[in-house]
Amino acid sequence: MKQKAKPRIAVLREKAGLTQLELSRLVGVTESTIQNWESGRTGTEHIERIIRFCKALNCQVEDLIEYVSNSPQEPAAKPSSLDEIHHLLGTDELSLTLSPKSETERRQQVSH
Repeated sequence: MKQKAKPRIAVLREKAGLTQLELSRLVGVTESTIQNWESGRTGTEHIERIIRFCKALNCQVEDLIEYVSNSPQEPAAKPSSLDEIHHLLGTDELSLTLSPKSETERRQQVSH
């Protein structure tokens, strides 16, 4: 006999001292969505799926998602000398002493 999942969202919400409206704003859903989740009408299949992911991967829920910043990356540090610019461009003395192979030579090496 298959057991029906009984969500504990209401218990946990009350323990955190939050109303349904407050929780809905924190989670980014409507208050009626919270009501549906708490009653078990909807949403429990997603929670059960996440639980199975965590059990299968032996991880915590937080481990499933990597959060990245939406803000633009900070600009790279500006080179402070002409030598650094040459190094970044590959035009420093070391780079220039190594003779670059022509595209034809590279293709011939790859084909052999």
